[in-house]
Amino acid sequence: MNECIFCKIINKEIPSEIVYEDELILAFNDIEAKAPTHILVIPKKHIPSLNDLKEEDSKIISHIFSIIPKVAEKNGINKSGYRVVNNCGKDGGQTVDHIHFHVLGGRNLTWPPG
Repeated sequence: MNECIFCKIINKEIPSEIVYEDELILAFNDIEAKAPTHILVIPKKHIPSLNDLKEEDSKIISHIFSIIPKVAEKNGINKSGYRVVNNCGKDGGQTVDHIHFHVLGGRNLTWPPG
């Protein structure tokens, strides 16, 4: 965890453009944006990936999904539409071993994604 970039962002050791924060989660603009709006929503608890979720983490994940629509509205993409993505593992495209959800919007998102 000491080397986790997201934990360092949570601890304010690395600056970020925070768009939402409470006691359980943090949402901030992705510095490698893949869409006009690209926000990462992460739990403050270090959970490496979806594969590492425990029953006691259900409150955190539920909370993340209750906040995502509010983040989308605050950033003006709730009416036009947005995509929520979680990458799990190397082949799934996960590059940071701290569970996170990408909120992408602001343009027409094509399918399949990649």
